[in-house]
Amino acid sequence: MTTTASGAGVVLLPDLGEDIEEADVLQVYVSIGDEIVLEQPIAEIETEKATLDLPSPVAGTVTEIHVRTGDTIRPGDPVLTVDSAPTPAPSPAPPSAPPPSPVQETPAQPAANSSSPPQADPMPQADPTPPAEPEPAAAPTPKVDRDHPAPILRVPPAAPAPLVEGDLESRPVFASPSVRRFAREIGVDIRTVPGSGPGGRIDQADVKRHARETPSQAPDQGHSARSPGPLPDFSEFGAVERLPMSRLRRTIKRNMTVSWHEVPHVTLFHTADVTELEQVRRDYRDRAEEAGGRLTITAILLKITAAALLAHPHVNSSIDVESDELILKKYVNVGVAVDTPRGLVVPVIRDVDKKNIVELSVELTDISERARSGDLGLQDFRGSSFTLTNLGGMGTGHFTPIIHHPNTAILGIGRAERRPEWSDALDGWEPRSILPMSFTFDHRVMDGADGARFMTWIADVIRQPLVLALGG
Repeated sequence: MTTTASGAGVVLLPDLGEDIEEADVLQVYVSIGDEIVLEQPIAEIETEKATLDLPSPVAGTVTEIHVRTGDTIRPGDPVLTVDSAPTPAPSPAPPSAPPPSPVQETPAQPAANSSSPPQADPMPQADPTPPAEPEPAAAPTPKVDRDHPAPILRVPPAAPAPLVEGDLESRPVFASPSVRRFAREIGVDIRTVPGSGPGGRIDQADVKRHARETPSQAPDQGHSARSPGPLPDFSEFGAVERLPMSRLRRTIKRNMTVSWHEVPHVTLFHTADVTELEQVRRDYRDRAEEAGGRLTITAILLKITAAALLAHPHVNSSIDVESDELILKKYVNVGVAVDTPRGLVVPVIRDVDKKNIVELSVELTDISERARSGDLGLQDFRGSSFTLTNLGGMGTGHFTPIIHHPNTAILGIGRAERRPEWSDALDGWEPRSILPMSFTFDHRVMDGADGARFMTWIADVIRQPLVLALGG
């Protein structure tokens, strides 16, 4: 967020994190003329990961609003112009008022203002563009950096536009890490892409456009360079309705496409006997509720999965395709897929290996509720090293989950069902609760035998949960 040193200042959309390139404006809370205070929410925005309020970094009077509902804005774009100078009382003949006004607007005006019109100066001070004097002020205008139309930005010299670019100015290519990664993944040399943003900043749309216009740069695999072609006119066959995809849905579409195209997926199916595990859940359910959580199978599986990742570190990894290195993560942060009215989101529970199942149940309950109500922040989605998704509550059995890039594996849990299983101890059949599990992994990192060992390890611990599930 950038503001000016004095007088009117432009509130810019701040950096939302290296993976966030733009946001949609859902609602503007303020109007021109409103007095706002520090940290007051001024707009509601939606990024590809969360919906959040944008706080004001300055107090003052709103003089301009540069965005409206439905706009798509990027870090560094102007949101509001705020006059942070105290507004004086209107009349009491202040001859001392003229000195601030030339300092506020431009150094070229004192010669013209030294005569009788000083009393008119304090009024145009807030908006100097209407009078005819801007022409003498043309000489110092470059200091104010009015490359953009003056009615839009009106940025005083204290906050030159280059501040929008920040540390990107020193780089030969103005693009975020996520855009650079996307260019690598589709085979585009980022150095050849012309940027359409401020100062030549390159966004993902620039990379896609450049890939379409220069197909020779596209990879030979075919999937990224080829398009399925235009759709038929479905209205010929009956009534249709077009619904715009939400930002979250568009993000899911893009991420799933990249993951499916770039990662060779292998899915193994397994089952685990959760009869004893379900008994543990019932035994400790009241303790979790007293602590403020709900003890679900997912909470217990979080603990078991964390132990499995420590025993199989290659699963808790990412692959660096540029250096041909495997990045083994010494932390266990598990993303948990949550179904919300907006779509699927994957908030992260950190340091799962260091928490017991009651603590995990409380945190899982809290983060799931906040995800469904849209109260999660950007940090809640960052830093996962593995993903767990449970569709059992919707009646699903085995399924094929897609890896949450840049992780290299994901565990899917289905609905447990009671069925007869042979018991050697009883020399007969007995009812048991059997849980379907689906494990998808990156075949570049793991072989089928590695995946099978990981699944078998988890299934063995589930059968005797007291060994690990209650540890830590």
